[in-house]
Amino acid sequence: MTQARGASAALIFPPGPADAEALAHVHVASWRETYRGLLPDAFLARMSEPGFARRFRRDLTRPDGPLTLAAADRFGLVGYASGGPSRRGIEGEAEIAVLYVLRPSQGRGVGRELLTRTARALREQGARSLLISVLRENFHARGFYEHLGGVAEPARREPGPGGTLLWEVAYRWPDIRDVTG
Repeated sequence: MTQARGASAALIFPPGPADAEALAHVHVASWRETYRGLLPDAFLARMSEPGFARRFRRDLTRPDGPLTLAAADRFGLVGYASGGPSRRGIEGEAEIAVLYVLRPSQGRGVGRELLTRTARALREQGARSLLISVLRENFHARGFYEHLGGVAEPARREPGPGGTLLWEVAYRWPDIRDVTG
């Protein structure tokens, strides 16, 4: 068990195919909690846990799949993070593509622990810097990354669901050791 300062305990572990349904639930529930008002309601309503479970099952069995860590408390899965080489293709730069924690578990150190452990695993794979992107209007997540020392880059337009263009802000840690402790 990992105990965050002043927080409830969460177990951080590499999930397997048997965790696919729980990961899908966290993914869909997190999107609906986080992106209501930022993404179209119709898109959020159409998100399919069975569809995401299939994707997780496939990705978790691929040897070249993304590095994924999950967080669970005594009630079940409450979050996960996934990452790998940066989309920008910069040598030595890793990117955490996904970091979601269910709202009732936020503020308990779970997100920090997932970020730290994922960054540590990416550093062990040779990463020297770290990047994570967030919707510009997701002020809660932006505050979290700023609190952890991420440096915001200028907002940029990125393709989103249904072909819409969304504003994203990338947070960067030039030295990944600043995240991994």
